[in-house]
Order: sequence, then C-alpha cells, then structure tokens
Amino acid sequence: MATLDELREAVVDGQAKVAVAKVTEALAEGTDAGTVLREGLIAGMAQVGKLYEDGEVFVPEMLVAARAMSAALAVLKPHLVEQGVASSGKVAIGTTEGDLHDIGKNLVAMMLEGSGYEIVDLGVDVPATKFIEAIRDGANVVAMSALLTTTMTNMRSTIAAIEAAGLRDQVRIVVGGAPITKSYADEIGADGYAEDASGAVRMVKEVLAAA
Repeated sequence: MATLDELREAVVDGQAKVAVAKVTEALAEGTDAGTVLREGLIAGMAQVGKLYEDGEVFVPEMLVAARAMSAALAVLKPHLVEQGVASSGKVAIGTTEGDLHDIGKNLVAMMLEGSGYEIVDLGVDVPATKFIEAIRDGANVVAMSALLTTTMTNMRSTIAAIEAAGLRDQVRIVVGGAPITKSYADEIGADGYAEDASGAVRMVKEVLAAA
C-alpha cells in the first residue's frame, strides 16, 4: 500500500503515531507537502466526514480522527510554509459570548484545519469585538457556535456589530450548534448553517466559493 494510502487510513482509524510516521515517510520519499495534505490528510478527514454522515462513526471517533490529523499536520505545516502552499481561507472560529461549550467548536476547527484552512481559534465566550478584530486581521470567514438557547441570541448581536463596523462585505459568516436551525441562521443574516462538523467544512467551502 502506498504511503499516502496508509496515512489516510491512519487518520480515519485515529492512529496519531502512525499518521505522524507516515507524513515523515511520505516527505522522505520526495512527495511534496501539498500532495501529502490533499491526498493524505484532507482525503482522510473527508472519508471520516462521510462515515459520520452515513451513521458508521460518531462524534468520539471523529474527535480521535481529528486529533490524529492534527498531530500529522503539526509535522507537515513547516513544509507547507516552506513550499508556499496557500491556505484555502482564513477562518476565525469561536463560541458566542456567554457560551463555554467547546467540544463541537474544537472538532470543527480541527476538521477545517485538516481541510487546508488557516484557523484563528478565538476560544469560548467570544465577544463581538474579538470577531471584528479577527476580520480586520484578514479572516474571510467567521464561524460561530452556541449550545444554549440563551447564548444563541448573541450571534445576532455579533453579526449586527460586524455590520456596524462596516466589515460585513469582507466576510462570510457561518453558524452552528445544537439549538441553531437554518431558518434562524437566515433570520439573523448568516451566510450559512451546518448541523455538524463535516457539514461545517462543506458549508465553509460553499460560502467562500459563492463570495
């Protein structure tokens, strides 16, 4: 089996040590970093996303796979920078002000990073000012999550603050989290909504393509 196939399998199976070893092996064989990213890590995470959507794996398995991908990506990153591999976009991600739940947000961040996006993780309980700062620093996507009905309303005020700062045209906004629906996302003026992590990766790709 080719090294990139083994790398993809290691990501899907959540074997971090094997994934790291296979990245190192692929680079030593002369495979360029961009190919390792696309055909190893991105392909692996896409497969995990499909397995999740088909009901064959669940959130714990996705987290383990995403951690394996992150470990492998840490080894690959310096080579991507050296070879000038461009990121697919810069995503500022965080939970809305008042919300401290980060498992879903972390999973989305890891899956986006594994799909070639540059991630600015703003953490939890993020005020609108931090999202605005990230947009001014070049983020072209804002991804917000909320797990509580009491904090989901802060998505609306964050979008309003981005508009008031005159930055709405510069950024695509995607939202998600347990209480969020597509109709709520439309109502507050978001560009996209995803109900799970693999959907979030697809949605970010779609809103950037439409920008």
